[in-house]
Amino acid sequence: MNLITPAEHPFAQFVRILGKGKRGARGLTREEAREAMGMLLDGKVEDTQLGAFLMLLRHKEESAEELAGFTEAIRPRLCAPAIQVDLDWPSYAGKKRHLPWYLLAAKALASSGVRIFMHGGGAHTAGRMYTEQLLEQLDIPCANDWQTVAKALDEQGLAYSYLGDWMPALQRMIDLRNTLGLRSPIHSLARVINPLGARCGLQSIFHPGYQAVHREASRLLGDHAIVIKGEGGEIEVNPDGTCHLYGTLDGVDWDEEWPALSAQRHVKPERLDPAVLAAFWRGEHDDAYGRLAVIATMATALRGLGLAREEAFAQAQQRWDTRIQSNQSIG
Repeated sequence: MNLITPAEHPFAQFVRILGKGKRGARGLTREEAREAMGMLLDGKVEDTQLGAFLMLLRHKEESAEELAGFTEAIRPRLCAPAIQVDLDWPSYAGKKRHLPWYLLAAKALASSGVRIFMHGGGAHTAGRMYTEQLLEQLDIPCANDWQTVAKALDEQGLAYSYLGDWMPALQRMIDLRNTLGLRSPIHSLARVINPLGARCGLQSIFHPGYQAVHREASRLLGDHAIVIKGEGGEIEVNPDGTCHLYGTLDGVDWDEEWPALSAQRHVKPERLDPAVLAAFWRGEHDDAYGRLAVIATMATALRGLGLAREEAFAQAQQRWDTRIQSNQSIG
């Protein structure tokens, strides 16, 4: 029995801000978000507070100011060296309706000289195919430290890195998904981080309305970014529908609406066979949906590097056609 009132935990204020009833609750300011995330990363929070904080954020839906503040706490703690990167390519969703054609788009771009840093958080939801499960099969190097990332980029132009290797505290929050029963806002936050300060950050946000929030977060951070509603939540253009590009560059927002590339929707495959990807890369198999998805995804990435839409598509096709001539191989 306490006879003296115990002192309040320093992190309790942030749980209270988010959870103080319908009238009393509010979002975090950018500064509060920065401080709260700093405490989370530094291990100064109880597990009960972590779970409450993540779920209250999830229920409220995170704001651009919160995402920016969280990112500002993360970046100084990365201890990453200066590594030249053209595209930051987060991959945290996994695919369940179509094969991950975006992986071939990234490989083809890398083979043409674009330096791509891809990162993800592992397989966390049943019934999905994740980047991490295909790295070896598609000859994509997995780098577990910054030195290996730099080496892979120099040699192949493409490096994948597991979030848990360079920011384990965030990975732990993602891994709570099956404990809490819901994805936390960390899945969204990971797309904004751009840990190596790439020339352009690509982001895929599946849920409508969140794309503009993520663009605003990147604008607040001074980043160059393109946000799309990618197929299945990955950075992959669905050629069967229009694709809206939410861009920001030098603090100025821009928008483009790219029309569908197919007059009618393609039939979803009965099952996802990753062997198809390797055969398609080698030119031994054709897939109408995959061909359009790869080229459109490459074009989106090239748009992020400054090319206009028409030139981006032309360059995408040219770079895809010459992929086999490079040292990028599969199988």
